[in-house]
Amino acid sequence: MTVNPEKLLFAKTHEWVGVEPAAGGKVATVGVSAFAVEALTDLVFMQLPQVGQKLKAGEALGEIESVKAVSDLYSPVDGEVIEVNSALPNHLETLSSDPYGAGWLVKIKLTDETALKNLVDYAAYQKMCAEESH
Repeated sequence: MTVNPEKLLFAKTHEWVGVEPAAGGKVATVGVSAFAVEALTDLVFMQLPQVGQKLKAGEALGEIESVKAVSDLYSPVDGEVIEVNSALPNHLETLSSDPYGAGWLVKIKLTDETALKNLVDYAAYQKMCAEESH
């Protein structure tokens, strides 16, 4: 199921976040924006965290490698990884074909919602990407 990117929040490091209520709190689904995937091109490797790993906003949660460079993936929220898209590292093309759906990276149970205030909406993110492109 692909999510409309206009309903997501974005980090300056190009990760997207979709937050949904869950039993006992909220769960953030995290992915990489289409803009970032397009900029990286020719992906060859991805490393994701383990279920149970605790993350702080801004900490590296994994890395993604293209033929051009290796980039860290950052957690945009504080919480515990409760699910990892384990099929993704073997099907990196999914990041290009469905970045806001099947291309999700991890699901994180939020322990603190403060970091959500540092994320921007889709319109602000699009503006930021346009400025980066110049």
